[in-house]
Amino acid sequence: MSDPTPAGSRLLDLVAVMDRLRSPGGCPWDARQTHASLLRYLLEESYEVVDAVESGTREELREELGDLLLQVVFHARVAQEDAEEPFGIDDVADAIVTKLERRHPHVFADEVAAEDLQGRWDAIKATEKRRESVLDGVPLQLPALARADKVLGRLQRTGLAEPVAAPPELDEDALGRRLLDLVAQAHAAGLDPEAALRTATRRLEGAARAAESARGAAGR
Repeated sequence: MSDPTPAGSRLLDLVAVMDRLRSPGGCPWDARQTHASLLRYLLEESYEVVDAVESGTREELREELGDLLLQVVFHARVAQEDAEEPFGIDDVADAIVTKLERRHPHVFADEVAAEDLQGRWDAIKATEKRRESVLDGVPLQLPALARADKVLGRLQRTGLAEPVAAPPELDEDALGRRLLDLVAQAHAAGLDPEAALRTATRRLEGAARAAESARGAAGR
């Protein structure tokens, strides 16, 4: 017999538990947390989910996803108490539901699926955000390698960087060895590979933003 409990019903219980912890008579530690003080836990839980996906069990993944979900609910509960611009978990859910429906018109509207779904996604996103550059919104706090990957991906999709063909022999194992070799070489030379990649990425961003400005000037 199938479970008659609607999917998501326990999420309401989580919201209620968080409300109890944060309210008078609840947990003093939970009550004094802020968005800023919770950031370290948000990062830690995110990395623990990655670890569970890569090397953990199904039980560990389930637990770590729960810990990450708690951080979202916790932040929403803190936001609910803001004196000037309060919002709660329903506002958070509404925002992401609306965004997903808007960015998938081929699913939730009558639009035929575009051949380049990523390009269509980027175009819709650009009209929403009204950003001056395709690089706006790439978090500075990302690890250097993840940030470089995101910057290059955006530049290549918009023609601001030439796509690079993958060597036929390159697979995940070979790539990992190459990266590890570069880290070893940097260590031998007394260089910080994280800092070096951040600097190179910033230079690439600067050149790309200059190219965008030149495009805009030429179009006026």
